[in-house]
Amino acid sequence: MISVSAERFRLAQVFTISRGSKTEAEVLCVTVSRGGVQGRGECVPYGRYGESLASVTAQIAALPAGISRADLQQALPPGAARNAVDCALWDLEAKASGCPVWQLAGLVAPGPLITAFTLSLDTPGRMEEQARRNASRPVLKIKLGTPDDMPRLEAVRRGAPRARLILDANEGWTPEVYRDLAPRLVAMGVALVEQPLPVGQDEALGEMERPLPVCADESCHDRASLAALHGRYDVVNIKLDKTGGLSEALALREEAVKQGFGLMVGCMVGTSLAMAPAVLLAGGASFVDLDGPLLLAEDRKHPLRYDLSTLHPPETTLWG
Repeated sequence: MISVSAERFRLAQVFTISRGSKTEAEVLCVTVSRGGVQGRGECVPYGRYGESLASVTAQIAALPAGISRADLQQALPPGAARNAVDCALWDLEAKASGCPVWQLAGLVAPGPLITAFTLSLDTPGRMEEQARRNASRPVLKIKLGTPDDMPRLEAVRRGAPRARLILDANEGWTPEVYRDLAPRLVAMGVALVEQPLPVGQDEALGEMERPLPVCADESCHDRASLAALHGRYDVVNIKLDKTGGLSEALALREEAVKQGFGLMVGCMVGTSLAMAPAVLLAGGASFVDLDGPLLLAEDRKHPLRYDLSTLHPPETTLWG
């Protein structure tokens, strides 16, 4: 049996990116029950990709109750619905066999990771205060994506002078804005820029110098995305809700490395259940952004453990 339920988790504060703001994480939890054993997975339907709680629930409800993980890859396209079911099937197999998912997938045992911590888009003064409160974290990810972002970046750098900085424009800049910003970002010690240009306009990245690494987020979903990224991007951001689950994410990671891309492992704003499978992906990635639970005011039972920005692998009571 496959069941799905909509759940809401309050955020610790308003979370804003270039496309809008939110005060809670709206997620779907999938439970697959077979032979007295249950496996769980979580997804975050994302309007940017034409998804909603209702549409993703309908996709999941239409699946055969006994579907296998292999058949699932053909039954649903990459996206949130396939992700939640795929991760639930991995969890089910681990619970039924007594073997952790990392072993089932032929991976090395996961260890602690350093994750970025995300600062929400706001006024320069408020972003400086956010940065100051989190200045002891080693990596900060800054949400930007407006035509006038340098004051925000300068404010964050004042608040956290020693942190490694990642910028995420969420498709919010034009080629002209990014061309002007790029050399100044290098001078400020920015380590990476995520998706500076909108999908469909990112061919401009192939026509300009890239003085610092550029990461494809909205432009990269699964392995089929990679062909269009060469000459435009240096790094790909692997998110389970984009790939459609851990199965495709592992394949994407392998193929991206073969094709010479650097790796980032990221997340939507979800609970520890959504982050847990991604922890298995993140070993060896140059950039890890699995801070979703740190942005919440409430989380699931048996949550992931964070020591400031050090993320520890999940306990089997949570997932895997």
